[in-house]
Amino acid sequence: MSISKKAPAPRVLWKGAISFGLVHIPVALYSATTDHGIDFDWLDKRTMDPVGYKRINKKTGKEIAREQIVKGIEYEDGEYVVLSDKEIAAAYPKTTQTIEIETFVPANGIPFVYLERPYYVAPINRGAKVYALLRETLQRSGRVGVARVVIQTKQHLAVLVPVGPGLVLNLLRWGADIRPWTDLPLPSEDAKKAGLSERELKMATQLVDDMSADWNPDEFKDEFKDEIMRLVDKKVKAGQTETVTQPEPEEEQRTGEGRGAKILDLTELLQRSLRKGGGKPAKDEEEDAEPEPPPKAAAKKRKPAAKAARKAPARHRRAA
Repeated sequence: MSISKKAPAPRVLWKGAISFGLVHIPVALYSATTDHGIDFDWLDKRTMDPVGYKRINKKTGKEIAREQIVKGIEYEDGEYVVLSDKEIAAAYPKTTQTIEIETFVPANGIPFVYLERPYYVAPINRGAKVYALLRETLQRSGRVGVARVVIQTKQHLAVLVPVGPGLVLNLLRWGADIRPWTDLPLPSEDAKKAGLSERELKMATQLVDDMSADWNPDEFKDEFKDEIMRLVDKKVKAGQTETVTQPEPEEEQRTGEGRGAKILDLTELLQRSLRKGGGKPAKDEEEDAEPEPPPKAAAKKRKPAAKAARKAPARHRRAA
């Protein structure tokens, strides 16, 4: 018997438009990754009830009410500045439903260390032709689009990359978030100064050639997950299971697909963009191709990782 979870259907996380020059492409974002890790849920040993996360005062060890919690920034050791919810809300970037491309750079010009999280981008509201135009243009020019986008009130730097039949929006880390090499004990970039001989380099190159192959992600497995699931299967077959009663989840309201956006003549938009030097679209043109607002479900903030690791829902129910 094998316990496995069927991957959920792709869910729209964000709706908006890609914008460059006077061209707007209505699109939707879908998560490009899925978590196949092992989640250990907390259960009360006595009753097998789910155990949730509590707000605990680290000094007194007592639980405190939500309304007694304020947000502070530590500017010196032990010294904090407290900010109100109103002050924090005023500092949020203006919410826009646009992936605003600011420049195009060579596809190999962004180091891997800047890549953070990928999202699939798919056209909506009759935007397929303009979407295909951008994808083909990026592929033929060997370039990617560097853009800004606001997702769930947070502004991100991102890169729009053509991959196979579609476009991928990969969130980037800000330059200030990347640590410099200067403080690391690294060998010299000069091979001779690093003590390497030509014979050693030749042998190492031969070894790399012998071990080289095309990338195939299916060849690499999460061995820890496989071993844990093997133990779970073994206990299920032996009848060593427990029944956990979950509280009723709140039903999420789904919003229907909006009406199609009005797409202006593509050739005319491109010509006008070139004449304006890639300027932003006029107000009336933005309104013509205005994308649908994001669904309510996508606006919900994600739980922090520490909370997610302790959330109540159990991953494995008793087998029938």
